[in-house]
Amino acid sequence: MATSTIDEKTVKDLLADGLSKLGFEVYTLKVGWYNSVLPPKLHLPHPDDCLAVVVLSTPSMFEKAFLPFLEERGSQGLSDPIDLCVKHCVTSVLSQKFAGQKVDVRYDYELLPSRKPKFLAQTAAHMSGAAFYYQQSDVSDQPWASKMFGVCVHPRLGGWFAIRALLVFQDIKMNPEELQPEPRDCVPSREARIRLLEDFNFRWQDWSYRNIVTPTETYSQKQQDYFATPPAQRHALLRSWGLLPELGDAPSHNSSEQAQANGHG
Repeated sequence: MATSTIDEKTVKDLLADGLSKLGFEVYTLKVGWYNSVLPPKLHLPHPDDCLAVVVLSTPSMFEKAFLPFLEERGSQGLSDPIDLCVKHCVTSVLSQKFAGQKVDVRYDYELLPSRKPKFLAQTAAHMSGAAFYYQQSDVSDQPWASKMFGVCVHPRLGGWFAIRALLVFQDIKMNPEELQPEPRDCVPSREARIRLLEDFNFRWQDWSYRNIVTPTETYSQKQQDYFATPPAQRHALLRSWGLLPELGDAPSHNSSEQAQANGHG
């Protein structure tokens, strides 16, 4: 599709058409909105008016995309099966609908040579209006002496989602009049924000933080079992479900389990 015939709305509609049926959501933002809240060393290397798209997975992605992906293709080597599935879904839609477009694709699990992430997923989600990124600085008169990690809350899904990818369409500019959307502040009170951050930082394994708002959809029991399993043991779990052949040892995984709980699971 020629650059002259494609704009922000077309990109969003085409991506949504290909990904929503697989359990993903897409949200647009300007590169400049993202870069404006980060130090230069973390900036995306693209002009401020470039179109970027955040891709989120909803609870239904597990049944709509992940399990069918494993049934059809299995897993390969030491790669994380969820990562393989997300990459397959995104790559397929881009090749089908955006052939010839220059797209800088960054996944949540990818690192730069400096070991920093290729993009800050929660910042991108907040700046696109997809989810509110609640941080320690959002709590007045803080009760903590130590650092608290922040967490995104989706207005409909609470914490039952994951930020999977950022796509930058390098030759497509957003309308200069486009106003940046404000993410919905669905945890407005100080008390609720304290509970959210404490649940996420201290009790993340029980997933209580995900229910800080009443979600319209949550992970199925099978999906909860998968993400509650340590990453190094997930291949064995999938084999027990009959979704992977009885081959080799389970892979190791470098991500911390808290990172899995927040951005990955």
